Amino acid sequence: MEEKLFNKGFLTITIINFIVYLVYYLMMVIIAVVAHDQLHASFGQAGLASGIYIIGTLIARLIMGKELELIGRKRVARWGAILYLITTVAYLAVPTIGVLDGVRLLNGFAYGMTSTALNAIVTEFIPEKRKGEGINYYGLSTSLAAAIGPFIGLLLLNATSFQFIVILSTVLIGVSMVALFAVKINNVTLSAAHLAELKSWKISSFIEFKVLLIAAIGFLMGLSYSSVLSFLASYAETLHLVAISSFFFVVYAGIVTLTRPMSGRIFDRFGENYVMYPSYLFLAVGLVILAFANNGFVLLLSGAFIGLGYGTFMSNGQAVTLKLVTSHRIGIALSTYFIGLDLGLGVGPYVLGALHNALSFRELYLVSAVIPIVSAILYLLFYHPNKTKKVAQKVTKRELA
Repeated sequence: MEEKLFNKGFLTITIINFIVYLVYYLMMVIIAVVAHDQLHASFGQAGLASGIYIIGTLIARLIMGKELELIGRKRVARWGAILYLITTVAYLAVPTIGVLDGVRLLNGFAYGMTSTALNAIVTEFIPEKRKGEGINYYGLSTSLAAAIGPFIGLLLLNATSFQFIVILSTVLIGVSMVALFAVKINNVTLSAAHLAELKSWKISSFIEFKVLLIAAIGFLMGLSYSSVLSFLASYAETLHLVAISSFFFVVYAGIVTLTRPMSGRIFDRFGENYVMYPSYLFLAVGLVILAFANNGFVLLLSGAFIGLGYGTFMSNGQAVTLKLVTSHRIGIALSTYFIGLDLGLGVGPYVLGALHNALSFRELYLVSAVIPIVSAILYLLFYHPNKTKKVAQKVTKRELA
């Protein structure tokens, strides 16, 4: 493989990943509003419609983390894209909240299937000596999608209709599906021992225990950030800041774009602690600022801090995950990490939606701000980067032997 990072395969998979996540976040931020306003669902039901998507995603990640290498990365990615397209079109026929829940569940499964495959496939296009840098640039596609998707969703929901958004999403997924069939994808060659390990039905063939801590922290960070994704639109209505709220995610995206290359270099040069601890702090500060927002400037300022927090954590948590495992366990390790992250995003809307029955939006965001602090404490107590480096060095020597 050529040593340059921005090769054709890397760029193609990164762009496809951006589109897959863009549609996910675009729909996530508006679905609660659509369920509440058009299908007359309660806030709790709207939160469930938003979060049930993640149940489908979790099922897919749990299954595909193991099957990715057995079935083949190419087949999983391509069939996942086809299913993602079909289930997105199905949003055009959701007459009741029950039907919407069913479509969201299947759509989430397709998204989880596709994204899990892409996360593993891209590692093959990154030169070995530039893994950390490559994962951070690849992670930029996810972080930008997490910012641009909600922005587009809120903007289009105010300017057009839900049906138009579904059609646009379908076109985007169709383009990415064609690109996925065009790019050359190599499946991993497994040794007899690795094949037997993956075919077994032990818990370790579905879950990577080495990354459980990072996955648990990812769950908490996703839980905290879900308060923004699911309820910012409704919160902005109470503040009479609907127009300016669309630019919340533009600020988020701008901050992520500017800081991502820097955070990647800091990660490689100084270690993960120098990016992980600030990510917890910035997310907490951003949510506190959001809780006390009373004008457009303060609302956008909170978006900048939340971008520095959650946007930085997403890709660097993934980079930490890759440091802990051998090559044949990459699929399962990434699946485990994203199960934690997605579970937080999925549980969050339902739990926080129910909590909103007793708390105001301001109080809800203050509660959400405590969660990153808890994450930082868990990271401090249980994660030991020096030990991680030793494990990585042993793994490298073993693979070279």
